[in-house]
Amino acid sequence: MFLLLCCCTGGTSATDSNNIRQSATNSCCMRERTFIPPLPGSSTVNLPTIHVPVITRATLAAVGDVLIHSPVYKDAAISKGRYNFNPMFDEIRKLTQEPDILVANQESMIGGSELGLSSYPSFNSPHEIGDALKMAGVDMVTLANNHTMDRGEKAIRSALAYWDKLHMPYTGSFRSEEDAGTLRTLTSNNITFAFLAYTYGTNGIAVPKDKPYLVNLINLDKIKADVEKAKKLSDVIVVSMHWGTEYEPMPNREQQQLAQQLADMGVQIVIGNHPHVLQPPAWVQGKNGNKTFVMYSLGNFLSAQEKTERLIGGIGSIEVIKTVTGVSKTITLKHPSFIPTYNYYRNHRNFKIIPMSTMTSSDRLKNAAQQLEKTKKHMSAFIPDLAFR
Repeated sequence: MFLLLCCCTGGTSATDSNNIRQSATNSCCMRERTFIPPLPGSSTVNLPTIHVPVITRATLAAVGDVLIHSPVYKDAAISKGRYNFNPMFDEIRKLTQEPDILVANQESMIGGSELGLSSYPSFNSPHEIGDALKMAGVDMVTLANNHTMDRGEKAIRSALAYWDKLHMPYTGSFRSEEDAGTLRTLTSNNITFAFLAYTYGTNGIAVPKDKPYLVNLINLDKIKADVEKAKKLSDVIVVSMHWGTEYEPMPNREQQQLAQQLADMGVQIVIGNHPHVLQPPAWVQGKNGNKTFVMYSLGNFLSAQEKTERLIGGIGSIEVIKTVTGVSKTITLKHPSFIPTYNYYRNHRNFKIIPMSTMTSSDRLKNAAQQLEKTKKHMSAFIPDLAFR
């Protein structure tokens, strides 16, 4: 502590004042700084640093299988060798463009018409479905599924080249070992998401032993290693799993076991596909108390399959909240929601993806209102407070 002392003399003349200024060092009015030591037993008080939490939010959403059967690409044909799928997304595009990040499972390889288009059971689709997905708001495509190897390496390389041309990130199938080792991430609102994708198999078509990067197969050791790498480079890990039993409305035991193992690894979000019908989402608690949001199956988004349950799909979404306080970071998942969609067509023409909430009449879907309520009941089986739009 410093003490400022000042003594002033009153009633002086101008001459006196000048003398005072000139001899200030000898004046009783000179400023004197006196150091007063701290009292015995006292100590310096260090105030704690206050960290204000910084909170950011992002919504991640996903759609189901995009499986381009021949009626779909024939309906999209505009001239020889050219296709336009955009009209099929006209009624859903506003909703698919809403999320901060949207993921789609492109189940058929878009090898392009030059390789010869084909449908079930060995698919090769037009490049242009990629353009339509991008225009619809898709930010990431997953390519690991049972049809990845349908038309071999040539179709895969053609598809990947086109995704690159579109600047569309993809995961689950890669052009090289180096490409496979490059983690795919997207950042929205200062939240970085890492994306991984795996499939149970490839319909009996062998993956070349020297080229395992062509498609990621489900292997727990590999998945765990990939997840550990992703933890160092991202805030949120999203894993796409091609799993389950086709046309089964509920997840089987293997799906549930895999979901638990992914939760135990620390994966935050799981996107399931392959059953071609909806399966209800669920919260799965990991061994460290973490919560994982699992979308077991989002059904078909666009295909030419038949039967009502195979034509109903949807957009599943979850809000991700990142809270940073000093050097501490937490990730919270909230507000799971689902938008039921209907894959309309008639006589294998006029394919449209339609929000079921807008289908007020039965001209496109018989008993549309009842089907919507049935879908809501089914999808909220594990999460009663699942929100619908």
